[in-house]
Amino acid sequence: DAAARGVRVRLLVDDMTLDDKDALFERLDAHANIEVRRFNPFRTSRPSLPSKVAQFLVEGPRLNRRMHNKSFIVDNRAAVIGGRNIGNEYFGAGTEVPFKDLDVIAIGHAVGDISAQFDLYWNSASAYPAALIVPAGEADVPAMRARFKDARDDPVSVTYLRAVADTPLVQDLLERRLPFEWADAVVVRDDPSKTLDSAPERGSLALAQMLDVAGPPVASFDLISPYFVPGEKGTQALEQLARRGVRVRVLTNSLAGTDVAVVHSGYAKRRCALARAGVTLYELKPSVADLAGNKRKAASDSSAARLHAKTFALDRDRVFVGSFNFDLRSALLNTELGLIIHSPPLAERLSRTFDGLVVENSYEVRPVAGEPCIEWVERTAGTETVYATEPHTSGWSRFWLSVFMALPIDWML
Repeated sequence: DAAARGVRVRLLVDDMTLDDKDALFERLDAHANIEVRRFNPFRTSRPSLPSKVAQFLVEGPRLNRRMHNKSFIVDNRAAVIGGRNIGNEYFGAGTEVPFKDLDVIAIGHAVGDISAQFDLYWNSASAYPAALIVPAGEADVPAMRARFKDARDDPVSVTYLRAVADTPLVQDLLERRLPFEWADAVVVRDDPSKTLDSAPERGSLALAQMLDVAGPPVASFDLISPYFVPGEKGTQALEQLARRGVRVRVLTNSLAGTDVAVVHSGYAKRRCALARAGVTLYELKPSVADLAGNKRKAASDSSAARLHAKTFALDRDRVFVGSFNFDLRSALLNTELGLIIHSPPLAERLSRTFDGLVVENSYEVRPVAGEPCIEWVERTAGTETVYATEPHTSGWSRFWLSVFMALPIDWML
């Protein structure tokens, strides 16, 4: 629709999971006003599994590094950045289990910096015009419009679009009365060259900028990360904060609720040390869908969701929102993007979430003497239920977790 109005549309997409979307991008790229580039791509279109494995064996150091940035920029006047991918489950649409996510809409000076990072990636050596990988097709606009109409006319889509239209956010946007929080915001981002295998030990510029701009916490540090893998150094840093009297609270997915169990292992091996040092750990309860073992049937339930937001608040004074997962993959392998916002009201809102919703919807991991070194506490309706093992998990899943914990793979997670 935007391209038909004469808008220049540029799509820069990471190439890792685009195998089944080649035809779509081929048609989009053929449109006169749309250009598609694929970041750090495989060498062939629609590679088979054996082809992917072969390419990973030859070019693993390059292909294992991905562009994880997420940004949506309009007319260099407004930008949306955060942790959300473009897919039904990330917007609570369709019938899959949705992810709970978090973005910010930015206007003002920060938008220019976000646009500059897009141009930097768009013009980088790792961004390839889609036509070099997928043969140029025809801009069959009528056929695409017919597909879009079928999708919009689907009863699930109709229900979803009505629900979105009724939200206060959309109503405020359409009536041009969206309330902004005026604050200083600083863009932190990695350089696109981080994905090149010529610099295998390149550190995270985004993380360095984040630590520098945000500064050390004095009183409180509230962190939300779906894939929390602090590693040895990160664990030591959080332990030191807690022992200095800083209140440190972390929310991540539980084993029963995560969609990537192997990543959970990188966090699980650090839980005892963190809990014993005084870090308060919360693990989001599994959704109804997870417990039922039927994602499609249970996804309509309001409690069916997984954590995907990446954010933190320092001293109820400044807040980060972006794509950084607070794992070693974000630090060492992927490129990331985010905003440090100096805003007590926004930071206060995030910290209040820990005071209420996080406690109600999570298990608290509590240290105990001896082995096992921790227990899980569930609080509902004024009562406490204590679990000695990962709640709502099978012995089989806990066995595989222990196997993953023994492997030296934290740097990949």
